[in-house]
Amino acid sequence: MSAPDASPSGSGGARDKEPGGEARRLFGEYAADPAFYDEMFDESGVPRPHCRVLWETLDAMPGAEIGAMQERAERSFLREGVTFAVYGEEGAHERIIPIDFLPRILNALEWDFLERGLRQRLTALNLFLADVYGPARILGDGVVPVDLVRGCPQYRIEMRGVEVPHGTYVSVCGTDLVRTHEGFMVLEDNLRVPSGVSYMLANRRAVKTSLRDLFRRYAVRGIEHYGQLLRQTLAELAPPGVSDPCIVLLTPGVYNSAFYEHMFLAREMGVELVEGGDLLVHNGFVYMRTTDGLRRVDVVYRRIDDDFVDPLAFRSDSQLGVPGLFHSYRLGRVTIANAPGTGVADDKSVYYYVPDIIRYYLGEEPLLPNVETHLCRDPRSLEYTLDNLDRLVVKMVGESGGYGMLVGPHSTASERAAYAEQVRANPSNFVSQPTLDLSCAPCLSDDGAVPRHVDLRPFILCGRETRLVPGAFCRVALKPGSLVVNSSQGGGGKDLWVLADQGESAGETAP
Repeated sequence: MSAPDASPSGSGGARDKEPGGEARRLFGEYAADPAFYDEMFDESGVPRPHCRVLWETLDAMPGAEIGAMQERAERSFLREGVTFAVYGEEGAHERIIPIDFLPRILNALEWDFLERGLRQRLTALNLFLADVYGPARILGDGVVPVDLVRGCPQYRIEMRGVEVPHGTYVSVCGTDLVRTHEGFMVLEDNLRVPSGVSYMLANRRAVKTSLRDLFRRYAVRGIEHYGQLLRQTLAELAPPGVSDPCIVLLTPGVYNSAFYEHMFLAREMGVELVEGGDLLVHNGFVYMRTTDGLRRVDVVYRRIDDDFVDPLAFRSDSQLGVPGLFHSYRLGRVTIANAPGTGVADDKSVYYYVPDIIRYYLGEEPLLPNVETHLCRDPRSLEYTLDNLDRLVVKMVGESGGYGMLVGPHSTASERAAYAEQVRANPSNFVSQPTLDLSCAPCLSDDGAVPRHVDLRPFILCGRETRLVPGAFCRVALKPGSLVVNSSQGGGGKDLWVLADQGESAGETAP
């Protein structure tokens, strides 16, 4: 029997009784589509070994109890103000991030594989950034086209020759991972101002409250220390000779879509949340205005885009940044994390070359593969893309958050025709990829559990060393059949449980 076509995050109360009076089980109507890898059930519909206890426990619960736990999680988001701005035709409006109460589980072997792949990838990307803003050997050797890098809008010539602490251009990375029947792969790297970690932590707090017994039984690994790990990472990047650095989080302000996260992280780290007007530069040093006078700032964790960091260095009309901040940075008197110019390494055209970048700098094969990608700057790839718009996902190379994207199978003929005109006008601005069979995980609806497409965004920290907390923001495409999981496009989230050991899944091989 196919899964009901109902919205997730329902109360669960509608499934309490079957017409005959018997209690309806949470997974009684669940039917995984064999076209997609299911995170909880195998191809025969049997719960995967590491999911069996969760399945048995939740399936035996009364619908009213499940519904109450879902409502409790939603109320916690409402109480804490866990919001994100969604942009549409009528402008932007704040809304509570939808949370799905049913956790997704990865066993220890799966997480170990992902962690090794993510460490490898970020190490290579930091080496790539150091190279392209330095000797540019990779460009001279023809591994990555020169014009692709130096013609990229995110390439900052101002960063040429700037020495960054420990060679760390990217100190906070959020990499989007998807799983298909072929295994895990990287959908994109977010290296500029990656967001979403606050939702990872908020999901955990909301779900753990109601499932403490299951949480302990599974020995789920903790993520609550992320804020302190982030502070430690930023402190390691302080200018030489600074033993107790003053760290601030620079926000664009209350109208930014991720302002909740900025407040959250500043609180978690125990640092000041500042706007551009709270800082000034004097004699090459950065200072924060306080009620006790000026205080020198050593590390700026910036959550604003490159263009707005410093009106004297980048956009002169910026009201968000700090005049002279970049000059102080070049002098080595303050650290900006992430470094300006990191966006050249997460450009969707450069993404195509990341496997070659890993081989070039590390002499290793990539552990996590890319999604098959076609660069429309290549005439043959352009022709292929235009001929197959109804089957492909087409993206603008510099966009993020799901903006500027065409999902071919879910588009109309007129939408494809209009998009094709944009692609023909500027082929270098587009890449195309196959429509992926994103894995599904059970989500709560008014009629029980239903499959919805999911991805993962783990967060990698890099200072003197590379660190990960064992968790991720698991994003969910809430609309039935939708493949778009982005929060900015109306997606939601769920908690990810990473197990401390293999448990019942011992003996499974890495994906």
